[in-house]
Amino acid sequence: MFNLFLTADASASGAGMLASFLPLVLVLVVFYFMLIRPQNKKSKQEAAMRSNLQIGDEIVTFGGIIGIIVSIKDDTLVIETGNERSKIRILRKAVESCLTVHEEEAAK
Repeated sequence: MFNLFLTADASASGAGMLASFLPLVLVLVVFYFMLIRPQNKKSKQEAAMRSNLQIGDEIVTFGGIIGIIVSIKDDTLVIETGNERSKIRILRKAVESCLTVHEEEAAK
């Protein structure tokens, strides 16, 4: 008879542990869907935008420089800015946004 109470106690404490971890699991799931997943999606979109840059596109850098791409190498771009046609070499990672709308993007 003592063994019967012991097994009931063990199963009750196991259920209690599960109930105490359930809010933590729910918080982690909410964080994933509210913070982590959208950030990963945004990062993928930014990487796709940077890989699809073409000569002649108007871009904005993270520093606020607006220019037109005149040359593309592996991980660098040469952009032309201003009326004096100043050329600046920047990293592809420094591109914040592309202001030129491509036909593939317009079709979506």
